Amino acid sequence: MQKIVKSFLDEVGKRNQNEPEFMQAVTEVAETVIPYIYQNEIYYGQNILLRMVEPERVVSFRVAWIDDQEEIRVNRGYRIEMNSAIGPYKGGAEVSSKCKFKCS
Repeated sequence: MQKIVKSFLDEVGKRNQNEPEFMQAVTEVAETVIPYIYQNEIYYGQNILLRMVEPERVVSFRVAWIDDQEEIRVNRGYRIEMNSAIGPYKGGAEVSSKCKFKCS
């Protein structure tokens, strides 16, 4: 089973090399869910986890604001929606000059 989990994590890791927080979350879920999938034939072969680790939608937007020196600044905001299988997305948008996709 560990070989299967490692193979899955290696595949996901190739596409998300610079996202350690995301990979930590995927690892925790994979270690729990993969054994369950293999014990229940109905889920086996459906690539459920591969579908869950890719975002359904990524929204990027501009946020203009005025700083303390009254200069207009522009930041980029992101909202990443991963999986709507259990209902509508929850949460807000991430707006930060330091934010990358992995922050969301």
